[in-house]
Amino acid sequence: MKKLFTIFTFLFCATSVTLFAAETTQIPTAQFGTITVHITGMTNLVGMFGVSLYNSKKGFPGKYEQACASLRKKVSSSTDTVVFEHLPYGSYAVSIMHDENNNGKLDTNFIGIPKEGVGVSNNPKIGFGGPKFQDSVFTLDKKELEITVAMKYRIAS
Repeated sequence: MKKLFTIFTFLFCATSVTLFAAETTQIPTAQFGTITVHITGMTNLVGMFGVSLYNSKKGFPGKYEQACASLRKKVSSSTDTVVFEHLPYGSYAVSIMHDENNNGKLDTNFIGIPKEGVGVSNNPKIGFGGPKFQDSVFTLDKKELEITVAMKYRIAS
């Protein structure tokens, strides 16, 4: 009986160690990548443009302080490129504003329609209420991802 108990204990411990080892080797490690944003269609080559990267719908598209990453750059041509590096794999959306008068904000008319250029990832058709996160979201699931955002301008009085 003592021998049977010893064998049973040994088999139980060996199985437990094997299961524990299998569990610990399956823990995924965080993976990181780069998102390159190509911007097209900028008009009126003055002022600055701001590019914001969101990892949730919170603040999208216009509350830049709630973005997970943002940058501003001087407009120098109708096309430009910005790069966000060392980002964890996941879901993101990009929002761009062309601050033509360099006042640090997106100017709108009295009902909220932008007077300056805007763009969002996936280039969805934008209706009343502005672009939605779910229409602009994309997945970073590889080391390098490139997207193109076409700027849209609306003449607002």
